[in-house]
Amino acid sequence: MTTSLVTGAAGFIGSTLAETLVASGDTVIGIDSFLDYYARSLKEKNLEKLCESDQFELIEGSLQDQDLEALLRRCDRVFHLAAQAGVRASWGGEFSIYTTNNILATQKLLEAAISSGLSSFVFASSSSVYGDSAALPMVEDVPLHPVSPYGVSKLAAEKLVELYHINDGLNTASLRYFTVYGPRQRPDMAFHRLLKCAKTGDAFSLFGDGRQTRDFTFVTDAVAATIAASERGRAGAVYNIGGGSRVSMLEVIETIRDVTKGELKIEFNPKQKGDMRDTYADTSAARTDLGYAPSTDLRQGLVREWEWIRGL
Repeated sequence: MTTSLVTGAAGFIGSTLAETLVASGDTVIGIDSFLDYYARSLKEKNLEKLCESDQFELIEGSLQDQDLEALLRRCDRVFHLAAQAGVRASWGGEFSIYTTNNILATQKLLEAAISSGLSSFVFASSSSVYGDSAALPMVEDVPLHPVSPYGVSKLAAEKLVELYHINDGLNTASLRYFTVYGPRQRPDMAFHRLLKCAKTGDAFSLFGDGRQTRDFTFVTDAVAATIAASERGRAGAVYNIGGGSRVSMLEVIETIRDVTKGELKIEFNPKQKGDMRDTYADTSAARTDLGYAPSTDLRQGLVREWEWIRGL
């Protein structure tokens, strides 16, 4: 039986990953510090099904406060998803939260992993590392110029993962997720807010002209890629994980109007600093090495997230 450590296990992607691992027969140790970026009650709800399983153990606390060497001796592989999220919140005095939770925590976990005998260490990075200068579709080996402090923190952590692979031989893989959505999505993210507005009738605040594009990735596709990276990823590799299509926010809004069969009022606001104009993943490497093939298109995924939002 495989024992997997999932950091950030109470989060959107982390809880979905942990459930998938438990369903496949893994024992999962989940760790989460329950940062107050959004309501703890939502994270506790994410864990309800997991906490019913005797294959799941939850540790509450920050990575910095754990005896990580002892913890990793109990594990076969690590999925490191814990991080302080949020592009717009990463400016100003709050950046210390990002350095602590995205960079320092990752370094401590990597140090503990050196002598642990782990079969794999998978790190959740972000498309935010690219910035606005990369040609589309974005390929993993282009120069990286993040346009937000959040993106800088994820790039720094990604580089640490690379260094510990090169110098200490850790079997690592880093995944650059492109705008993951679906049930349990964080309440600050656009799809969650749009669908919530469709439910309540409130106006949605859209930053920018709506012509900005994103490569949207359904959560179960991201989770499938994450597990595949632990099993088949090339040591030290970086992979783009995207949904396979580039869609503007205006197109998303029309799709949501169709899915929800309701009115959706939009208030246009100026573009926020740190927001990327376009993202689009070249997933050739993930397709070749991991067998990655996203199976949920945007409309299907929005239907599933809408069903979840309606039940909140």
